[in-house]
Formats: sequence, C-alpha cells, structure tokens
Amino acid sequence: MKDFMRVNVYNTANKPRFFGSPNNVILGVLGLFLAGVSSLSAQEKDSTDLKNKEGIGTEVVNVVKAYTPTISDANKIQQTPSLSDSITTATKEIDYTIFSVPVASTFTPSKGKATGLKRAPKEQLYNSYLALGVGNYNTALLDFYTSYDFSRDQRLDVMLTHHSSQGGIDQVELDDKFYNTALQAHYKMSDRYMNWGIKGGFQHQIYNWYGVPADLYASQELAAIDEKQSYYTVFIGGDIGFQDSYFSGGEVYYRRFWDAANSGENRAVLSPKFEFPMGNEWVNLDVMVDYVGGEFDRTYFNGETPIKYSNLMAGVSPSFQLSGDDYSVTLGASIVYNQDLENSDGDFFFYPNVHASYDVIDEFVTVYGGVDGQLKQNSYYDFAQENPYVSPTILVRPTDQKYNGFVGVQGRFLPNVGYNLKGTYRSVSNAYFYRSNSYHIGMDSQIVNDQGYAYGNSFEVLYDDVSSISVFGEINVDINRNFSAGVNAEYMNYSMDDIYEPWNVPNFKSSAFASYFIGKWSAGVKAFYIGEREDFIDNPTWINPERYTLDGYFDLNANVGYDITDQWSAFVKANNITGGAYNRYVHYPVQDFQILAGVSYKFDL
Repeated sequence: MKDFMRVNVYNTANKPRFFGSPNNVILGVLGLFLAGVSSLSAQEKDSTDLKNKEGIGTEVVNVVKAYTPTISDANKIQQTPSLSDSITTATKEIDYTIFSVPVASTFTPSKGKATGLKRAPKEQLYNSYLALGVGNYNTALLDFYTSYDFSRDQRLDVMLTHHSSQGGIDQVELDDKFYNTALQAHYKMSDRYMNWGIKGGFQHQIYNWYGVPADLYASQELAAIDEKQSYYTVFIGGDIGFQDSYFSGGEVYYRRFWDAANSGENRAVLSPKFEFPMGNEWVNLDVMVDYVGGEFDRTYFNGETPIKYSNLMAGVSPSFQLSGDDYSVTLGASIVYNQDLENSDGDFFFYPNVHASYDVIDEFVTVYGGVDGQLKQNSYYDFAQENPYVSPTILVRPTDQKYNGFVGVQGRFLPNVGYNLKGTYRSVSNAYFYRSNSYHIGMDSQIVNDQGYAYGNSFEVLYDDVSSISVFGEINVDINRNFSAGVNAEYMNYSMDDIYEPWNVPNFKSSAFASYFIGKWSAGVKAFYIGEREDFIDNPTWINPERYTLDGYFDLNANVGYDITDQWSAFVKANNITGGAYNRYVHYPVQDFQILAGVSYKFDL
C-alpha cells in the first residue's frame, strides 16, 4: 500500500512530535490492519485466477515399499516398584458398648425354597420273577429267577426253568412227550482290582424215540419198544478277572453228562487269558486246555463191546490288534496239540486268525474280511442237545475247521435301517452229519439190538471232509425304541468227499422277527423257513436202502403280553400258527398248532 496518512502532533512546547493521543494511535493501528487484509485478499484472488487459467494438472505418486505393520513381543515388567510412604498411621483402639433397645415387630423370616424339576415316577425294580403257563398238548411252562445282593460287591443269581409236554401228535404210535428241567446258581463278587464268580447247576431231560417207520411193525412189537431216553447233566465252574495285570483272567469248567442207557461223559476246560504290553498296544494270549472222555455201553449193530473215547487238546492263541479312526485289524494265530488218549495218537494243528475292517463311509458302508480256523472239541452232550434223538452208540471225535475265509460289507441304508452281506468259503475235516440208523427187524437185519432206539427211530453221526460256499444277508430295522424288525437268509453249497450228501443239512434257511411295545402292551412275531434236506437209511439185507427227501417247512410263531399292574402280567404264545405237522427229521413230525397262556409276577425276596 503506497498511500499513507501522516499525522503531526504538537505538544505544549510548540515542538513537532509523531505522537498523538491514545485514540489517535488506536485509529492508526486499525487503519494499517485493514489495509493489510485488503492487500492479502487481492493477492489470493490473483493466484486463484491464475490457477483456473493454467489447470490443476496431474501428479504421480510412487510407492517405494508396502506398509508392513509389525507387532512387538510384549514383555512383562519384572521389576516390582518399591513404595516408600513417609506417612504411617497407627491403629487406634476404641472401646465401645452396644446399647440394645427392643423394638416391637410382626415380621417373621422364612427360608426360601428352590423350584424343583418335575421328574417321572421312579420305576419299581424287583429282584425276583415267576412265570407259569399251560397250553394244548398238555404243555406246562415254568420260569423262575431271583437275584439277591448280599452287599454292593456280592450277588447270588438263581434260575429254575421247566418246559414239558405230554405229547399227542397225530399218527404217532409211540410216546412223544418231552420234559426239560434245569436249575442254575451263580455267585459273583467284585472289588476294585478283581472280580470272581462260581456257578453250578443240574439239568434233567426226557425225550422219546417216537419216530418209527409207519406200517413196518405190528402193534405187539410197538408195545414192546421202550422208547424213553433220559439225559442228566451236572456242572460246576468258575471265572476270575483282574485289573491292571498281565493275567487278565480265566475260566474253569467241569461237566458230567450221562443217560438212561448207561452212557457217561466227562468234560473239563481250563482257559486262562494274558495281556502283555508292546509299545502303545497290547498283545493278547489265550491259553486253552480241553478234555473230553466218555463211554457208551455197546455198539449199534451186534456188539456188547463198549465204545470208549478220550481226547485232550491244548493250545495257545496270540493276537494283536491295530485300529484307527476308520480301520481295525486283528493279527493272530492258533497252535493246538491234540492227543487221542484212547488210540495213543497225537498231532499239531495251526490256524490263522486275521480279521480286518475299513469304514468306506462312516456308519453307512464298512467292508470287512478275514480268515480263521479252529479245532472244535465235539461231545456227546453237544450232539444230544442239538439232536436229542441220536443213539447212545455214536462216534465222538473233534472237527478240524482248517480255514474259514470270509468277506462282506455292512452298514446302514438309512439311520435306522442296517444291512449285512457276507460270503464265506470253508474247508473242514471231520465235519459231522446226522443220518438215520438202520431198522431192527428180525435176525435178517444183521442188527442184534432190541433197544428202544434200534427201530429206524434214531440217528448216527457220520464224519466227512467238506468244502462249502455260503452267502448270507440280513436287514435290521429300528424305527424307535418301541419297534424293531429284521430278516436274514443264507444259501449254502457243499462239496463232499466220501458220503453222498450233507445229510439232514439244508441248502437254504431264512428267518424273520418283529417286536412292538406300546403302553402296557407288547407283541412279537418270529418266523423261519428251512429248505429241503436229504436222509438215507441203509437197512436190512432184504429191504432196499431208502433215500428220503424232507420237504422244506415254514414255521410262524407269535406272542402277546399285557401288564395288568406293575407286578402282574399276562401273556399268550402261539407256535406253528400256519399249521402242519411237518417232519423235522425222518419219521419225526412235530406238534401242530400250539397255544400257551400264562401269567407272570415280579416281587422281592
């Protein structure tokens, strides 16, 4: 700014000075400030006009290095600050007394109560059970069970069962009743490191060889036949188990079995088990000693010479298991030595024990396979339980199951529908089969035997080397806790070495079941089908040998139960509902439609 104002000030001494009164000074400073602001505003306007004419332009920014933030490690301060308080105060003791003044009040305190959850009433449990039933064919049923706890670690279980029928099958000439009564007791004791138990029992069974050929014997001959057979069994055994020990446990068992035909048998089994660590896994070692010996009073055909047998086997079976999230593998083997004590003949047997499974789709598809084998100790008791119409003149020897190879797949179609499909190939030496004995019909029959089982109404045991292929499949359904059902079927094909056919063994069998519970009601259905079987009777010289084909049969059974009270229940059982006295064995028809009704009672002893 070029123009300015000059002010001349004169004092009282008439000398010029550049000072004025305070008001004039203020006005001068204000004028200078306004002039400066006007000058700056004009310059900014000129600069703005220049930029508008030239344009903003472009600029380039170069990033030399990307920004990489880092976080330093946190370090805890280890030094503890020292406090130096120069001011300290001493605690002053105060003596005082409480002056209580009673105040009238109507308030009464009460304890608070927590809100409880509603629980279902606890089910009453009883330690004893008794069921009684009767049915047609003069059938009687008894089931009794009780469990008594001496203490938390000691318990005694007792069971008594009875099932009998007075018979009455149509077109059967001989007595066809049966009787089966068994009593068992089991004492158990356990503590923190071990548990053990002892058991024993007695069983009495009565059966009749009623399956004589029709129209072959006169009524006088039939009346002279003593067809009754009685079996008696006494057994005692014990078991023991240890925790955190190389000796994990074992069992010991002895059984005496005899019959009304002066036959007798002893069976003794000892089976300790061991576990040894190997890295992070364990090796199992099962040891077995098994003895069976017995005697039959005579041979079937013409001898009074008794039949004796005595067999001892001992073996070890080591095994090792590997498993992961989706697989499991068991590697093992068995070495068994068998000694025929009666004939002074012994031999070693070796068997594989390899099983493996793999989850292709967890819970839905699992493939499995393996190969194993065993030396099976057969006994007169086992034969009589499987077929009570065997004659007390049979041969008893062990069965060599050389190998049993199998592959399969199992899993679920749906969360509540399971399946299993399995194929098996077996090679067995001394496999046993039941075949009808020859008839006793006069001296020409070459049978010097008039016992009640010598009229074509009993069975012998034959042995042969067999190879077989089988296919097995099953489906199980569990809709909920109240309903379940299942069905299975198996087809078998046999290749025999010496005998013509696998006598009395079907090539096909199937079974199905269903059970349902609703409220106080329960119901169940069981059905099974057994395919055709073959039998052969090689008889007296003047009667041609006969080959029988037994038709397949279907058997449907059902049961219904109703809980009258918490302790009382009623039940009805029906067997062979479809009817028909089919033949289970040659000349052995079964009872037709059977029905049995009864009640059960639960209580405490």
